[in-house]
Amino acid sequence: MTVFYVVQHAEKAPDPGDPGLTDLGLRQAARTALWFRDAGLTAVFSSPMRRAQATAEAIAAVAGLPVVTDVRLRERMNWDGAQPIGEFLAEWAASVRDRSFVPRTGDSSDQAAARFLAFLQDHAGQAGPIAVCTHGGVTVDLLRTLAGDQALDPRLLAEGVPACAITTLDGPAVRGIASTRHLEPRAGT
Repeated sequence: MTVFYVVQHAEKAPDPGDPGLTDLGLRQAARTALWFRDAGLTAVFSSPMRRAQATAEAIAAVAGLPVVTDVRLRERMNWDGAQPIGEFLAEWAASVRDRSFVPRTGDSSDQAAARFLAFLQDHAGQAGPIAVCTHGGVTVDLLRTLAGDQALDPRLLAEGVPACAITTLDGPAVRGIASTRHLEPRAGT
């Protein structure tokens, strides 16, 4: 089976649309890239959104690989500022409660998980490990499908996936969820 490291993008600017990373986010991406330095990655994939692309580029630079963009890795919903933030958040919450709820802009949780799962199935026979830079909502959607809600820390549903957290999949088997240990300061750093 192919090992997939699903990486939540680093901290993004709090702007609508397609914001880039904050200064902290750039440091998080660099620290995450260092974790991958000796991982033997064979590919780096990313959502087309800038925040995921920037995180993937840091990892790819350390691994000496190109970033391959795949639209199936995009977020379930993305606030573009056209809709009041309160309405967007209400639709987000509805899509968390009811996985079949389709918001005005975006996909249902079920739809987002299905496209992410299709991505994994398409790359399941590829030599790995593979880094996959994406978003918290779609990652949780996938985990809910693969492992069920009972396997998830309720904070993931309520608060989302922490910046640069790494979820490890061995094929469709979940081996680790939203680890941020690589971001913790080490002695001498």
